[in-house]
Amino acid sequence: MRIVFVVDNGDISEKALRAGITLLGHSPSVQWQLFTTPHRLRVLLLASRLGHCINDLLFRHASGTLPVEVCGVVSNHRDLNRLVDGYSLPFYHLPLSPCGGAENRALQEQAILELVEAQGIELMVLARYMQILSGEFCDAMKGRIINIHHSFLPSFKGARPYVQAHTRGVKLIGATAHFVTRDLDEGPIIEQDVARIDHAMSPEALSEVGQDTECVVLARAVKWFAERRLLLNGNKTVVFK
Repeated sequence: MRIVFVVDNGDISEKALRAGITLLGHSPSVQWQLFTTPHRLRVLLLASRLGHCINDLLFRHASGTLPVEVCGVVSNHRDLNRLVDGYSLPFYHLPLSPCGGAENRALQEQAILELVEAQGIELMVLARYMQILSGEFCDAMKGRIINIHHSFLPSFKGARPYVQAHTRGVKLIGATAHFVTRDLDEGPIIEQDVARIDHAMSPEALSEVGQDTECVVLARAVKWFAERRLLLNGNKTVVFK
C-alpha cells in the first residue's frame, strides 16, 4: 500500500506522526516507511564511456523534471568529465587497472562506498557503467542500485548487443531497468519498453534507437524510485503509477 496525505494541522511534527504510526504498526509483520514529499532523494550516478543515459538524467535533473538531487558522477574513465562539468556537478574519477585484479577492484568499490556514506547517498544509478560489481558491494547497497540493460533480459548479454540483435534479425529491441543483485542482470525488473525495427536498419541504426529507449526506461525507473512508487516484493517489484 502507498498512501499520500496532507497534514492539515501544521502543529503536528514529523516526529509525532512517526510515533503515532509506530503505535498502529507495532506488529512484527507490519513494515512501514514515512517520507516527506519535499525531500529530494540523494543520487549518485555511475557511468563508463557511453554518455547517452548520463546526459539524459543530468538534463532531466537540471530542467527540474527528475525529482532528485544528483550529488555527483563516478566513472572509471575520464571520457565524461567535460559533460559532467557542464552541469556543474562533481566528477569522481576512480579508475580500474586492467591488470589490477580483485584487490584493485575492492579498493575502488570501497572508495565508492565511502563516497556513499559521506554524501548520504540513497540511490545509486548505473547509467551504462560497464563493470561487474562484487557480491559484497551489491549486498551493501541492496535495494538501492538501479541498472539499465540494453534488451529484454536475458537476451543478448555481453558485448556488442545490437550486433547480436542484427545478426539474429530481431524485429523488436528493448531496454530493461532493474535492481542490481549478486546475480548478474537478473535482479527484480522495474520497467521495460520496446521499439520496432526492420531488416533495412544497420547495427548502428539499431544502437541509436536502442539508446533512446534505454534513456527513457532508466529515467522512468529513477523517477518512480524517487517518488517512492517502487516496492520490492521478493524477486518482483510493485510499481504504483
